[in-house]
Amino acid sequence: MNPATRRGEVAGPAGALECAFDGPGHASSGVAVICHPHPQHGGTMDNKVVQTLARAFVQRGWRSVRFNFRGVGSSGGCWDAGQGEVDDVLAVVQAQRASDEPLALAGFSFGGAMAAWAASRLAGSAAPGRLVLVAPAVTSFSPPAVGAEALLVHGELDEVVPLSAVLDWARPQALPVTVLPGVGHFFHGQLTTLRHWVARSI
Repeated sequence: MNPATRRGEVAGPAGALECAFDGPGHASSGVAVICHPHPQHGGTMDNKVVQTLARAFVQRGWRSVRFNFRGVGSSGGCWDAGQGEVDDVLAVVQAQRASDEPLALAGFSFGGAMAAWAASRLAGSAAPGRLVLVAPAVTSFSPPAVGAEALLVHGELDEVVPLSAVLDWARPQALPVTVLPGVGHFFHGQLTTLRHWVARSI
């Protein structure tokens, strides 16, 4: 991401989880845990959309933690079809969140679904104050309903997760959807727009 990015690992339920840490260079507003796209389709914590989300949070004064799900990069374990991966998110939160520190969860595609599932398992004072879902995989991993803290961003021409599917998921929740016109699933040529929109909305 940048020369100041620190690499390390945290303990996970299936083995150590490889992480990348970035901060604003001063006291942070909280910690943002960011989830990457599908592990079996080349998704890693160094995905460009994931890095863009990290930049947006750091720009707004948050610490960001990207991590590789089990079986990706040097993270231990193996693919668990979206079940154990939720536990991975929660393990990173537990390892990186200080007591009572504001928490944001974010994710792209598969990572968006995992962030939503993880948020559903954090209740009361442990719940995230912000949830950022970018092109979440609503058709494959059926994320649960989310609260008013959620920001949902999708590309008009998404060829992986159709916009119509995201609208069908969001409609019963009365959840607003920010649609970027002419944009596909991977936000090619629109990462700066995505970063600016997320940064102004968190």
